[in-house]
Amino acid sequence: MGARPRGPPERCRGVHVNVREPLVLGIETSCDETGIGIVRGTTLLSNTIASSMDEHARYGGVVPEVAARAHLEALQPSIEAAVAQAGIRLDDLDAVAVTSGPGLAGALMVGVGAAKALAVSLGVPLYAVNHLVGHIAADVLDTDAGPLEYPTVALLVSGGHTSLLLVRDLTTDVELLGETMDDAAGEAFDKVARILGLPYPGGPEIDRAAASGDPQAIRFPRGLSRASDMDAHRYDFSFSGLKTAVARWIEQREAAGDAVPVADVAASFREAVVDVLVTKALDACTRFDVPRLLLGGGVIANRRLRDVTLARAADAGVAVRIPPLSLCTDNGAMIAALASQLIMSGRAPSTLAFGADSTLPVTEIQVAESSAEGAAA
Repeated sequence: MGARPRGPPERCRGVHVNVREPLVLGIETSCDETGIGIVRGTTLLSNTIASSMDEHARYGGVVPEVAARAHLEALQPSIEAAVAQAGIRLDDLDAVAVTSGPGLAGALMVGVGAAKALAVSLGVPLYAVNHLVGHIAADVLDTDAGPLEYPTVALLVSGGHTSLLLVRDLTTDVELLGETMDDAAGEAFDKVARILGLPYPGGPEIDRAAASGDPQAIRFPRGLSRASDMDAHRYDFSFSGLKTAVARWIEQREAAGDAVPVADVAASFREAVVDVLVTKALDACTRFDVPRLLLGGGVIANRRLRDVTLARAADAGVAVRIPPLSLCTDNGAMIAALASQLIMSGRAPSTLAFGADSTLPVTEIQVAESSAEGAAA
């Protein structure tokens, strides 16, 4: 096999790209996990993740500077590991994909810089894509689930994002219905865990503590769920008030000299979060007449959230899709999968004129797409 021509991706129009089953390497560095994934079409070949979570645990949360430095150290060995696991060579790649945003600016810059360098050195097209839409694209790698049907409602719940989306087409039409107004669900789990004296990250710790608790023991507030919220914030989320309510309840308990029932607090807090997420998601399914709900994001690992969603969705006649949990957390495979879908749908690659965008809107599925004239050149 001859060497590819070198140069910026947009100048490599002579390079043959397999548009039926493109071989794509995806780079994800939006937060504290360095994710490298390789897919061929919709087939997952490798999914390598290097987490810096242990480094952040001493601070009780993600420190952007620490995350960026960890990405720098992890990128090369992670790429080498992913290539070896996939059983390919870098020269075999049809394209490189990278998260342009949203996420932590410094962390994103590391991945964007690496992706540009790799694409230029290999002479292959580069696709800069949206992190949140990537979470939806992870579903196409689930070979047992069948093709993703449209439209579908997607509920994305992670440490930094809580979003409700209407997906009419993965590559062209994703509408934001609502998002978190303050703390995302994952952040709320971390903060409540800290209040309860539990370690970071809070999600798994709250889950463990809640296992022996009563979810109905304490009625914590459901943010943005009152009738007065329905006009302006029907599909938005707010968990800051819930976190404060938990803190105040514990303060009052301690002031009275009573022991804090950690298991009951954890279970009741978790139930409030789950209730809001599932209620709003199913309401969107009903309002837009969409009998499908896709879950994504790291918080989907919460068993109570999955169980309640499946039970209530079954009662509502809504089919639920949940990608494998290994693909729900931040990973490079979902980024590669989204780029593969873009390539197979005929989308031109991105130019090099893009950077890290920490607030990239979910409606921008791909960033800096080449013009039709340039693509035809």
